[in-house]
Amino acid sequence: MQEEYYCDFLVIGSGIAGLYTAYHLSELGSVILITKSNLIEANTSYAQGGIASVLDQHDSFESHIQDTLKAGAGLCDEEAVKILVTEGPKHIKKLIELGAKFETTPEGNLDLHREGGHSYNRIVHAGDLTGKEVEEVLIHAVKNKKNVQILEYHVAVELITQFHLDERGDPILKEPVCYGAYVYSRKTWEIFKIIANATILATGGAGQVYLHNTNPEVATGDGIALAYKAGAIITNMEFYQFHPTVLYAPEKATFLITEALRGFGAKLLNYEGQPFMHKYDERKELAPRDIVARAIDAEMKKTGCPHVYLDITHKNPEEIKEKFPHIYHTCLEHGIDITKQWIPVVPAAHYMCGGVEVDIWGRTRLKGLFAVGEVAHTGVHGGNRLASNSLLEGLVFGYRIYEYLKNNPIKKTNKIFKPWYKEGLNNPEEWILVQHNFQEIKNIMWNYVGIVRSNLRLERALRRINLLYEEVIDFYRRTVIQNKILELRNITLVAKIIILSALNRKESRGLHYSTDYPENRQPSKTYTRIIRTVGKEFYILKD
Repeated sequence: MQEEYYCDFLVIGSGIAGLYTAYHLSELGSVILITKSNLIEANTSYAQGGIASVLDQHDSFESHIQDTLKAGAGLCDEEAVKILVTEGPKHIKKLIELGAKFETTPEGNLDLHREGGHSYNRIVHAGDLTGKEVEEVLIHAVKNKKNVQILEYHVAVELITQFHLDERGDPILKEPVCYGAYVYSRKTWEIFKIIANATILATGGAGQVYLHNTNPEVATGDGIALAYKAGAIITNMEFYQFHPTVLYAPEKATFLITEALRGFGAKLLNYEGQPFMHKYDERKELAPRDIVARAIDAEMKKTGCPHVYLDITHKNPEEIKEKFPHIYHTCLEHGIDITKQWIPVVPAAHYMCGGVEVDIWGRTRLKGLFAVGEVAHTGVHGGNRLASNSLLEGLVFGYRIYEYLKNNPIKKTNKIFKPWYKEGLNNPEEWILVQHNFQEIKNIMWNYVGIVRSNLRLERALRRINLLYEEVIDFYRRTVIQNKILELRNITLVAKIIILSALNRKESRGLHYSTDYPENRQPSKTYTRIIRTVGKEFYILKD
């Protein structure tokens, strides 16, 4: 007999969105929080820049709203953006109340940075390790909540829906509903059910779909795959943000060079040491990320050099070390003294602007299923995320899920669900294929579905991914479940969704740039929406 857990709220993921949501939901009932690795291994921990919020008397909500809308290339949901901006400050204050130590000026005010696309200094930061500071504070806060049970090294295999009802239970419902998840323990290899009144996806992004990325290894698009398979709508997945400046260090772990360095005055130089951003945008180094990434890509192609440079040597060395200690010491480990030498940088996949479609309360198409953070498409990022809005989104919309459930409680189900069928082969000799497939997918996505795209490249990518998808699903069905095979299943599905979304956007907008459609041609609010329907695996909707 397989184990079965019950809770009021199941939270899947332990980044800022998952932790903040779990923290507040614990006031309403029991919470089980599962995370694929240890608690701190999430995209949040790697966020260097900070959190954008209007906290200066000279700044305004309207300015932050307009900066966000402009960066979003006409695809933002204006209501969601207004909610993000106007409700943001109180959550910064809540983090401080919980113990977050953000940088302050000698006068005791918050030391606000400025990043690309922002009209004012509004980035709250903790040195250049803001994400790590926030993550640790929230982990401490959640661990002190008696109503929260934390299950590390546990992975959601599949969401439980009406299609998993036992034969003894009620007939299949017409309304799509989520009742929890089948969960796999990486330590015991057991799969069990967690039945929940409400399930919250907070699984982060899918950076591992690309060869070069800034994400931790756990970022394999799990939430997108789970939601898609359950019947949720997946929106605007063609918009994958590439961070413009990642340390160029072949054969070594990817290291992000925060945008705040450019906000502090760093200049981008080509291989010949000449500044070039003035040729691409009047905002130069402080242009939004999509523009800067394409500019770097263009300069690299012109010169044939595998990188460009970031120069901060004209600033005070002691001030550089004080404001960016993590970057300074990490670059020094790579043999680069950033106070004296230029930093070689390249773009890398960074942030998923599309995701599981939700409303302003975090609700998906399935009753009882919510999504928050990078996995969700709230509409605040549109075609390109404004720098440092992501952590803010996790806070604001995580709290809104709590508010909704507080005012609209979901009753406990008495339905009976099927146990997980866990039979399959376990042939260690075949596991080498998993790693080969991972690398093949990463190369395909990097080469054909990267910063600049074309129909020819996308069609070639789709043909190859379709073949891999069939192989992977066949392997998944025949093999005893393990974490790597789950990740491979998810990343292959996410790759396919990204390619199909990109093929269906016949224009260039925001982060999606096509050489076949170099201009904005579609109506400003055209979304690419993919849904799984009975009898058809992918069904594309537009509005």
